[in-house]
Amino acid sequence: MSVVRFDVVGIGNLNYDIIMLMDRFPEFHEKVNAREAFFGLGGAAANTISWLATFGLKTGYIGAVGRDEIGEAHLAYFEKLGVDTGGIKVVDVPSGVAVAMIRGEDKRIVKYPGANLMKEVNFEYLSMTRHVHLSSNPPETIVEVVNFASESGITVSLDIGEAELSPEIEEKVDYLMMNEDEYRRKFGSLDLSLCSAKNLVVTLNGGGALVRDENGNVHEVRGLSAEVVDSTGAGDAFDAGVIYGVLSGWTLEEAARLGMVLAYLTVQKVGARSAVVPLERVIEVAKETGIELPFSRP
Repeated sequence: MSVVRFDVVGIGNLNYDIIMLMDRFPEFHEKVNAREAFFGLGGAAANTISWLATFGLKTGYIGAVGRDEIGEAHLAYFEKLGVDTGGIKVVDVPSGVAVAMIRGEDKRIVKYPGANLMKEVNFEYLSMTRHVHLSSNPPETIVEVVNFASESGITVSLDIGEAELSPEIEEKVDYLMMNEDEYRRKFGSLDLSLCSAKNLVVTLNGGGALVRDENGNVHEVRGLSAEVVDSTGAGDAFDAGVIYGVLSGWTLEEAARLGMVLAYLTVQKVGARSAVVPLERVIEVAKETGIELPFSRP
């Protein structure tokens, strides 16, 4: 029987993000200067784990990086935060890179997956956690991990993106996260009863979220108004709030409120992890913005 070492293990890509804020996009064969630029580490599940590790949870990660400076930076960053890197493969393929050009709400992204295509799930490693979070993974990885977790008594959160999911797998997911557009494309409406996941969180265009818990209760969580500088990583931050909350015994609605605060902080900074702050600062921001969170509850 495996010993539980982790609160959460993340599974997903590890990228190097190059983000450029533009006044306008270049035309064909045209060169233009960016107004601002940001260079930093990224990857959806890795961004979520960065928040959770900063909040003091015991975390690990499953992924792959190249034998290069970017790979070394990923490992060093996680080790600094206290994230266990035992599930990260180092391979002889360049690390993943994502290049984004952003003009207001318009974002254009080019990705090179590189080493990410070589990640392998170490199920012995995975068996040592009480929760696993998946984001930006191929369908076959999602199926393998969800089935393993279901059989092992490990809870699962899944930020599905555009990945296809069979009803048989969907109903085994403890917390399914989607945005409004993804949900409408998959189910044809915003009727949350159409999804068979145990708990469902759908972030809404323009802010806020709808949540449906395992008892079928539906709540709307209000959004927070912020000047959006860069939305990169906002969904990942939101996921971190939900995961931290439910693992702390909060209701799904309460957990989504924390997610809203973390997304609010993230969109005001350039880069997915620039806004990552200790939990004490998050509590202060929640009070400043009038968001009630149950941190004082025994």
